[in-house]
Amino acid sequence: MVNTLTVQWVKPVATLAVAGFLAACTLPGVGPSKSQIFKGSVQQEGDAFVVSVNDRVTRATAVVPALGFSSNFQNAAQLTSDTVRPGDILGLTVWENVDDGLLSGETGAATILEEVQVDSDGFIFVPYAGRVRATGNTPNQLRLLITERLQEQTPDPQVEVRRVAGDGATVSLTGAVGGQGVYPIERPTRTLSTMLAQAGGVSIEPEIARVSVIRGNQKGQVWYQDLFRNPELDIALRGGDRILVEEDTRSFTAIGAVSGQSRVPFESQDLSALEAIAQVGGLLPLSSDPTGVFVFRNEPAEIAGQVLGRSDLQGAQRMVYVLNLKDPNGIFVARDFVIRDDDTLYVTEAPYAQWTKTISLISGGLTPFANVATLTGS
Repeated sequence: MVNTLTVQWVKPVATLAVAGFLAACTLPGVGPSKSQIFKGSVQQEGDAFVVSVNDRVTRATAVVPALGFSSNFQNAAQLTSDTVRPGDILGLTVWENVDDGLLSGETGAATILEEVQVDSDGFIFVPYAGRVRATGNTPNQLRLLITERLQEQTPDPQVEVRRVAGDGATVSLTGAVGGQGVYPIERPTRTLSTMLAQAGGVSIEPEIARVSVIRGNQKGQVWYQDLFRNPELDIALRGGDRILVEEDTRSFTAIGAVSGQSRVPFESQDLSALEAIAQVGGLLPLSSDPTGVFVFRNEPAEIAGQVLGRSDLQGAQRMVYVLNLKDPNGIFVARDFVIRDDDTLYVTEAPYAQWTKTISLISGGLTPFANVATLTGS
């Protein structure tokens, strides 16, 4: 009887002994546990501040890239098609009140000069009128200047000045646009949005398209969609502007108990922690710990000071933000917490997953020394 009871209790006792042994050992895992992260906090003489995220923290850390144009860009008036600039091509017609005029000769009273290009110094050459400054004048002002010059040579000349092409004021478009190239600033394309439309629009997702305008030694950058949300950002263009459209280069790293571990590009201008989790396929039902969602970040001292309520911090601080999706307000907090460039999103394993690994090693696989059958002698 005693032997029978002994045999009956051998296996359970051995199983519990092995379970205890495995619990004391380090089981395979995707990274540090939640308790290990907390042990590495400054409060525990570690080197990182571990902060539970709440509404106050989300407001203090809600920093997004500051894009926009300076006042020099925004205050520049639109170019008018009437202003002549270097490189423009003009058409001139001159009528003379004499049968044998200076310009008309045997061809009649009207002389047509189809293409007269404004040189780099801003002048054009008109026979018998000489070099006439065209830059900065409207076609009508230029007409009066030419008329005044010709009156010294022929009686009562009548002059017409037309703008044939505006390739003197051009911009270059490169990057992710429908058609890269050099485009003239004309009546329909005086602003940034209309010029982009002329080039075929952007060839990437509008949500992640950044538009840069380089004017001399100045540069401004905006989100493509903001050109339509905020009309004041749709600046007037100037000759020589260089326009570059490129995809947003920001990304975050997702590791731990998530569906996909990788470096993940942003899919929108503002990315929340909840959206970041969704981008990598969400949490794993059987292994992710919804109370242990961490965001690792090097935080500027001014923001870290607001979060921690301190004013003595110097330089970037290692911050670990903790999100608990099981809190009554947890989903809202995760939805409001902003993910930033180079953040690391780490999800710890649930205690159940660790226990499952322990049971799996005991019942199905080999322990570091022997399986359960060997230990119990069966």
